[in-house]
Amino acid sequence: MLRLLLPLVLTLNAALNAASDDARPRPNIVFILADDLGWRDLHCYGHPWHDTPQLDRLAREGTRFTHGYAAAPICSASRAALLTGRSPARLGFEFVTKEPGAKRPDTHRLVPPPYPLNLDLAETTLAEVLGPAGYTTGYFGKWHVSQHTGGYLGWSSTHGPRQQGYAEGSSEFGSHPYGDPERTPAARTAPVANRAYDRDALTEQAVAFLRTHHRDARPFFLHLSHYYVHTPIRSRAAWLIEKYAARMPQGADPRRAVYGAMVETLDHLVGEVLTALDELDLAKNTLVVFTSDNGGHPEFSANGPLRGSKWNLYEGGVRVPWIVRWPGQIRAGATSSAPFIGTDLLPTLAAAARAPLPQRVTLDGENVLPQWRGESPASTAAAAAERVFIWHFPYYHPETGFAEALKKIGTDDFAISQTRPQSTILAGDWKLIHFYEDSHDELYRVSADPSEQRDLANAEPGRARALRRQLDASLQAMHARLPTAAGPSR
Repeated sequence: MLRLLLPLVLTLNAALNAASDDARPRPNIVFILADDLGWRDLHCYGHPWHDTPQLDRLAREGTRFTHGYAAAPICSASRAALLTGRSPARLGFEFVTKEPGAKRPDTHRLVPPPYPLNLDLAETTLAEVLGPAGYTTGYFGKWHVSQHTGGYLGWSSTHGPRQQGYAEGSSEFGSHPYGDPERTPAARTAPVANRAYDRDALTEQAVAFLRTHHRDARPFFLHLSHYYVHTPIRSRAAWLIEKYAARMPQGADPRRAVYGAMVETLDHLVGEVLTALDELDLAKNTLVVFTSDNGGHPEFSANGPLRGSKWNLYEGGVRVPWIVRWPGQIRAGATSSAPFIGTDLLPTLAAAARAPLPQRVTLDGENVLPQWRGESPASTAAAAAERVFIWHFPYYHPETGFAEALKKIGTDDFAISQTRPQSTILAGDWKLIHFYEDSHDELYRVSADPSEQRDLANAEPGRARALRRQLDASLQAMHARLPTAAGPSR
């Protein structure tokens, strides 16, 4: 009898939750995106010496997800997917945006597709979903899905955030070294005071957006896209560098102490936004989402036990930290292994905001708000087992100096490796990686082997063939651009 009643109870609970949602004021939304922050870079994700008290606090007040993925192992492609809910393969936006006439890459056996340049204005972005639904939208920081105007990472005057639905914003570099060309030599190197952090104008502008709109009748959507912790690796907080230098293992690259200082600086800047939400009495009705655009840089970020890093499709390249807080809606202090991916952000935020999804647009993401809320664990587990994720990276990396890079992609080897054109499918806990140069496949059961050390393609040939067929069919349906054979002139 109880077994018969359980589905009815779950259905009633879902209906009651939906009715409650309709009566509740729509949340403000703050989406904070880090740049190149690795899955294990935060203390709350197990880093042995990084101090990240603000993000640890966010995790205590919300839910920390251990199997959240970026949609690509590289910046621009991942950001395009976050903005649109569509995969890089479908968008034809699989690499970093490159200006016409960019330096020619090394010659290889295969020719990658042309570099992407501008995210098509016909694509519907997060702001173009939330703005018409009544949200005040603001974008602050790194855009990097279009041509640069007025210098590297300068917002495009034709394809920037303002042309993609964001009403306000700034491309300010803040305290990140990207802004060094505009600083005097003394300003670049003068140490900040002991126990102090470099002032960050980008965060100040984002906080000003909150202060300007906190009394508005309209809810707001703040999209804060940090430049931290991307290279160049530099920090004026000498006290932080000294702290991390003292903690590192003997013989470790001293640049990793500077990287630790940058991670803690990022954490401090996130804390300034969280403090502003508290001071303005906004926290209780604000959905805060924090993540990174791709896996950590291999020279600085310890992605282990995950294999790989930024630029490749092993777990270390695409699994990233995801922390979500929404008081009263998302469990506090919880850790969840529910899997989801960057393309899920748009439909999920639309559901939280009760905003309609774009019409006649094929989305690759799904609404994972029930998983974020921890609703119905049994049905969530079943849904997770049925999810299929696709990644597509039809390029070589590094673009130049490829021969000098490590030939094998390892785990925590702190060096750049050779990444070759590849695509991946993850179905449940089975992951197949297809390499285009020699058309070979690797198969891993990531639940039992998160370090991807035991290739089971030969032991499970039937499963490998089935996943390969599914991967090929998915890419074909997306009209994915593939690498091609090099011609005689190459």
